[in-house]
Amino acid sequence: MKVLVVIPAYNEEKSIERVVDHLTEHYPQYDYVVVNDGSKDGTADICRSRGYQFINLPVNLGLAGAFQTGMKYAYIHGYDYAIQFDADGQHRPEFIQPIVEKMEEGYDIVIGSRFVEEKKPVSLRMLGSFLISSAIRITTGTKIKDPTSGMRMFNRKLIKEFALNINYGPEPDTVSYLIKNGAKVAEVQAHMDERLEGESYLTLTRSVKYMIRMITSILLIQNFRKR
Repeated sequence: MKVLVVIPAYNEEKSIERVVDHLTEHYPQYDYVVVNDGSKDGTADICRSRGYQFINLPVNLGLAGAFQTGMKYAYIHGYDYAIQFDADGQHRPEFIQPIVEKMEEGYDIVIGSRFVEEKKPVSLRMLGSFLISSAIRITTGTKIKDPTSGMRMFNRKLIKEFALNINYGPEPDTVSYLIKNGAKVAEVQAHMDERLEGESYLTLTRSVKYMIRMITSILLIQNFRKR
């Protein structure tokens, strides 16, 4: 199976080298592509000087646009699976193989989940995760324990879906929409590392807005969405 690791990157000059070098040195069986999403720092320069496989977007499209760019690359090059992989070092590549193995059981999406075998800690962010999980379960009947995990693998059918259509951001509301349209989803236990460098764009205020936007989209907007 041909597996592509899609690494959207925005202002990740402090971590991109560590992430890509670790992946290529220890997991050379996977192809990868960095999608530099119009970074204003030295991310593109590092990718260029290190000879990384990367796509350089001239402007910042946001996560949805960057990820769809990676999925178009996967579609054009005939990959069987593509996995979303953070450029900040939080995702660990040793969990890619268990996800692939789960995909081989016939799933369309497999999520690297922090909470298959472990309980969610008590925090405002985890409250948001619980509410998003509940919204997905109400609308689809499917229980997803870690809906906000960014480590998601998609099969060839959904690579094509992302590559050729618009409004397909790699977010929980899209996963909910795909489930409604027949996608089979599973989760595999994975562990995430803390960000070591740079700053997350998800401040407390943005996290609350994100939660409200996702829940509203899942419960209401997705009912009117057309393919």
